[in-house]
Amino acid sequence: MKDSMQARCEQFIRSRDRIKETFGWENSYLYPLCAAVFTLHDKEADGDVLKSCVEVLKRQTGVFSNFRSMVKLPVASIMAVSKEPEGVLARTLQVYGLLKETFLSSCYLPVAAVAIAQLAQEREFESIAGRTRALYKQMKAEHPMLTSGEDSAFAALLSLSRKTDEQLISAMEKCYEILKPGFFSGNAVQSLSHVLALGEGREEEKCSKTLALYDRLKERGCKYGTSYELPTLGVLALSDGEVSEIVRDMAEVDGYLAGQKGFGAFGIGKRQRLMYAGMLVQGEYLEKNTLQTAAINGTLSLIIAQQASMCAAVAATAAASSSSSSS
Repeated sequence: MKDSMQARCEQFIRSRDRIKETFGWENSYLYPLCAAVFTLHDKEADGDVLKSCVEVLKRQTGVFSNFRSMVKLPVASIMAVSKEPEGVLARTLQVYGLLKETFLSSCYLPVAAVAIAQLAQEREFESIAGRTRALYKQMKAEHPMLTSGEDSAFAALLSLSRKTDEQLISAMEKCYEILKPGFFSGNAVQSLSHVLALGEGREEEKCSKTLALYDRLKERGCKYGTSYELPTLGVLALSDGEVSEIVRDMAEVDGYLAGQKGFGAFGIGKRQRLMYAGMLVQGEYLEKNTLQTAAINGTLSLIIAQQASMCAAVAATAAASSSSSSS
């Protein structure tokens, strides 16, 4: 494993353990999710800072707020990696209030709201909320049975794109048609299509690279999840990394994680583990893109796509947690 990737993995495990020590009563599926937030920002979790952010979150939201649901720790983690946690939360609540005017309450909206609060200017919040609704209505018109709560979060992030609504919807539909025969879950393919629509380049090429990553991983004995894990694979397909290099790095990271407590046979499961391997490898390749991509649009698209994959990771964590508690 490359030294930079080894360091990233070790940083991720240290953050996971520190978060678990500080919040030992939380769902075990949340610890790696929050650790990924810190690692993708090249930071390590500080238990005291994170605890302080949770307290701020509790003071600013009601007992029945969606911010107090399973997204509490992930949102607090995003606050903790920022330079001004209270400012981030204030802007997040402002965005959330605008989104709630046209969307039903959902645990995914806070994640989208905090991403928008970081990536957009305050003067843009109202227009973003309006565009989110318009995009969601078009998504619902295309796939009425598939489009639901988590898609409102994707629509919010898609509204940050510099592409037109028509370009985004067209790209999403093209990706969906190409990818649907290769995967079982229509919902997951729709989420993956949202991520790929954000990226530059031809839809056929982006889909082809995504499928190649999936197939090459399977050949390496790493069967990638076909539910909400897929958007993370989509972000990697948008990077400049070669398929063979990405697959090699993911297999090595997955092997490393498999040897860590909580990621083995009685841990969070192979599919979740491989998703986190993908998220850690994302950091490696998106860092290169950010440094090398001359076009600002391309870099911004990747950042938004990464935030969209984080929304999907929240959905994957919720689904895995629910499955675990009911079994």
